[in-house]
Amino acid sequence: MPFWIAVVLTGVAAGVGAALLTALLMKVQDLSWGASDPAALTEAARRAAPGRHVLLLLAAGLLTGAGGWLLARFVPGGETDITEAIWFRAGRLPTIKTLGSAALSTVIVAMGAALGREGAPKHAGAAFGNLASGLQKLSDEQRRLLVAIGAGAGMAAVYSVPLGGALFALEVVRGQLALRLLLPALTATTIATKVAMFVIPDAPIYTVPVYHVGLADFAFAALAAPIIGLWSVAFVRLIAWADRSRPSGWRRILAPFLVFAAVGLVSIPLPQVLGNGQDVAQELFRQPLPLFALLVLVPVRPLCTVASVASGAPGGLFTPSLSAGALMGAALGVLWLHIDPQGDLSLYAIICAGAMLAATTQGPISSLVMMMELTGHARFFTLPMLVAIIIATAIARTIEPRSIYEARLSDQQVAERFRVRGARPTPARPRRAI
Repeated sequence: MPFWIAVVLTGVAAGVGAALLTALLMKVQDLSWGASDPAALTEAARRAAPGRHVLLLLAAGLLTGAGGWLLARFVPGGETDITEAIWFRAGRLPTIKTLGSAALSTVIVAMGAALGREGAPKHAGAAFGNLASGLQKLSDEQRRLLVAIGAGAGMAAVYSVPLGGALFALEVVRGQLALRLLLPALTATTIATKVAMFVIPDAPIYTVPVYHVGLADFAFAALAAPIIGLWSVAFVRLIAWADRSRPSGWRRILAPFLVFAAVGLVSIPLPQVLGNGQDVAQELFRQPLPLFALLVLVPVRPLCTVASVASGAPGGLFTPSLSAGALMGAALGVLWLHIDPQGDLSLYAIICAGAMLAATTQGPISSLVMMMELTGHARFFTLPMLVAIIIATAIARTIEPRSIYEARLSDQQVAERFRVRGARPTPARPRRAI
């Protein structure tokens, strides 16, 4: 009974946290750019004066540096990384520091930082799971599970994906997809999603057309998937490098200022680099971008995310991974049109977005389900996306044992994680310990 009380408490708290953080994001984005809808950031940035881009990102950089320094200097507790906490600290997270980092992440993403907005509610849900575990005096194993469930509940609430959030919690965060764990995970994610409905609409995030899938689209999925797999490995390794490069001391204040200033300048001709990438993906799922902008954004948009992580800024990586896959899929689709002139670039973008998400998170099942929930479609793109997900994830996992959420772990920690799970990791490129 104490465990189930903790599950319910975690679901309620994760839902409230996601709703409050979303309300904060919408308010700050409205004050910053004149548009509260996260999907309207790019259009609002297009209308904004160039000076506004630079000033807002400079302010976000200053806030990141000062906020990070204050949290490190005056708030007790260790690291706030969820994966590290689950595997090496029995799920224990510093509650105040984690919630403070979540609030800071929300504000800077609303101001234009190229990071995911789901990172904040995910961390808040995990912190509430840890807190509920302590209140109910649960065992370390139960605490690990509840922290993962809390992270999934935060994800579920902010994107209205209760089934995908439950699978994400178990497959990606906990690393143990078992039927006996699914019921508590679904309980928490369902509660969180319903609680958050007073702020977050229970509706698909992305609006997509009805895709008409033919044999040529399966061929595209099979041929594009290896490239997406390699692209995801590069992205994960860049994020790992960026995390190891996070500044300390006085550089903690200077680095975000410089990086965000650069992002602000880049965003003047390319407003699509701002925010978490939701609006970029939405545009690609419905119509193609101009070819020049597409080719430039394929490397530049992910690099802005990598630079933001390297500056020490807190934020999520879910939607940035999805948008990076959508951009690469659309670019590969332009080449594929020479073979199949009747092809649909928006279909190619969504297939590769799902494949990139699965390969970077190494969660093929949760990624497919979340793509269905995020779009409200369960059949129109499922089969070719599944082909791409299988191939891309297999290639990525063969080359790089880390997911994007394990990028900060050292080689020794990764080896220990696989030992505990009873698996043998694929050797990766040597790295120094974080």
